[in-house]
Amino acid sequence: MTHPYTYIDPNASIAPNVKIDPFTVIHGDVKIGEGTWIGSNVTIMEGTRIGKNCRIFPGAVLGAIPQDLKYNGEKTTAEIGDNTTIREFVTINRGTTDRGKTVVGNNCLIMAYSHIAHDCIIGNNCILSNSVQVAGHVTIGDWAIVGGVSAVHQFVNIGQHTFIAGGSLVSKDVPPYIKAVRNPLSYGGVNSVGLKRRGFPLNQINHILDVYRTIYNKGFNTTQALEFIEEELQATDERDEIVTFVRESGRGIIKRYIKGVTDDE
Repeated sequence: MTHPYTYIDPNASIAPNVKIDPFTVIHGDVKIGEGTWIGSNVTIMEGTRIGKNCRIFPGAVLGAIPQDLKYNGEKTTAEIGDNTTIREFVTINRGTTDRGKTVVGNNCLIMAYSHIAHDCIIGNNCILSNSVQVAGHVTIGDWAIVGGVSAVHQFVNIGQHTFIAGGSLVSKDVPPYIKAVRNPLSYGGVNSVGLKRRGFPLNQINHILDVYRTIYNKGFNTTQALEFIEEELQATDERDEIVTFVRESGRGIIKRYIKGVTDDE
C-alpha cells in the first residue's frame, strides 16, 4: 500500500502490509514492521528501525545523524518499538559510539514537535507531550510522562512512573515514582494518581511515600537518608530501586522545593 509519489530505497525492508502515504522518503537500511502507517511528508533515514503497528504522522524525521560534533559517520540506529505513535514534526536522531543507538520503547506517545536526541533510551508506555526537547544521552524509565514544552538536559536520568510538569527545565535526575514540579524543578510528592491507575495497591504506594519522606522531609543528607532507609524500612523492589537510583545518580537528584531558593543556591 505505497503511493506512487513515495520514494523507497530498494535496500529498505518494509513489511508487506505497511501503508505509506504520498511524498514520504524512506532511505536504505531501514526496517518497518507490519501494520505500521507512515503519513505524508515523513523522512525515514538510514539506520531507522520501526516496530509493528506504529503510526508516524506527517512531517516527522526519524534516524537523522546526531547533532553532535563528535559524530564521525559511524553506523548507528534509531529504534522505535511496537504500537508507538510519533506525531507531527517529531525528530529522533540515531545514536553515536556512546550507546550505538537511540531507542523509543513500545506503546509510547511522542507528541508534535518533540525532539529526541542521540543515544537517548526512552522506556515503554512513555508520553512526551508537545514540544518536549530531550538532549543527548538521556534515559527515561517506563510509564514516565513529561509535560509539554519541557527541556531535558543531556545525561539526565528520569525514573519510571514519574510525572514531570509542563514547562519544566530538567537539569537534575528525577527519581522513580514521583511528581516533579515548580521552578526550579523540585520534588512534589509521590505520583500516587499515576500509580493507582497502573494497579499499585495502597500499601505499596504508602511504602514508596515512606521512602521519600525519609529522603526529603526528615532533615537527613543523602547518605544518612539512604542508610536509614536500608536499616529501618522494609526491603521491597521499589525501596531498593529508589535507593539504587539515588546512590548511582550522576547529576544528583532534584531537591525539595524551598520558597525563594534558586538553582544557583
